[in-house]
Amino acid sequence: MRLGATEILLILVLALVIFGSNKLSGVGKALGTSIKEFKQEINSTNEKGGDESAGESGNKK
Repeated sequence: MRLGATEILLILVLALVIFGSNKLSGVGKALGTSIKEFKQEINSTNEKGGDESAGESGNKK
């Protein structure tokens, strides 16, 4: 099932009515901050040498 533009617009309008504009802006800001921090952690992990669990996979008994 795919969501079209009309369905997405309807969901956004309902969210605005239910939560209000002030709460939605706070949620959007928190979500953006979380995504930014997640990307920074992923990039720092890749720079440190990749996946840390790769070395542990060879230690199975």
